[in-house]
Amino acid sequence: MSEKFTYHIEMTPPKHSSQKLEEELERFQERFERIQESGFIASITDNAMGRLAFQTYEMIDELELIPRPDQVLIHLNTFHTKETLDHILEHAKEHGIRNILALTGDGSDKMHKLEPEELEAPDVKVTTSVELIKYIYKHYPDFIVGAAFNPYEPEDSEFAKLEKKIAAGAKYVITQPIVGQNDMVDRLRREYPDFPVVVECWMSKKLHLLADIMEKDIPEDFPYDPMAELDNLQSIYPDCSNYLALIGYKTQYPVIEEKYNSL
Repeated sequence: MSEKFTYHIEMTPPKHSSQKLEEELERFQERFERIQESGFIASITDNAMGRLAFQTYEMIDELELIPRPDQVLIHLNTFHTKETLDHILEHAKEHGIRNILALTGDGSDKMHKLEPEELEAPDVKVTTSVELIKYIYKHYPDFIVGAAFNPYEPEDSEFAKLEKKIAAGAKYVITQPIVGQNDMVDRLRREYPDFPVVVECWMSKKLHLLADIMEKDIPEDFPYDPMAELDNLQSIYPDCSNYLALIGYKTQYPVIEEKYNSL
């Protein structure tokens, strides 16, 4: 990960079921190249929400994308065949991509779940991001692997998971989206002051879409200003980079780009 503050811009490849594939491929290419030119990190999801989508390596090959050093972050979960997992990692290595976000992931009955033996972890019953991190570092020690941190999970349980992820080799965490100061993120920063934390800011005005994650009743008309919240989070956590999901490329992106260039 870059030591300089930066923005991680979430990118979601087209789904296999897309009815407008050519249009979505063109849009992905335009946005990827824009993110690279801006100096941000293209943070590319892996079958988000358990829905089959094209992989990063497929997008790079099909669109002839050229990743810039440390400006691409691949999300990688445990719902792959062993063959696909190794291909993803080999392809990333060949294209100079070092940054991986290891996730347990959201699967479906259409996806193969990596078995413990496939990740060389016969002592566990079910594979998680911990086994994935260990496997990556064993076979690809030059990668920089991070993990997720969910401030809405039970506190003791989430910090126990965090300790295992760090012990496995995680070099940073990316949080779930938060609004305002968060007690668990505060504890994370307090107990691990030198550990890089990327704080997610929800860039859609539809905050109610996070109701299930936050376990709150959020009405659809709840007033929420993403740009104001981004400023707020940056003032609360000035040492953290930001992960931006559902960013508006016409209105929000130019403002964020201008602000970044003025730092």
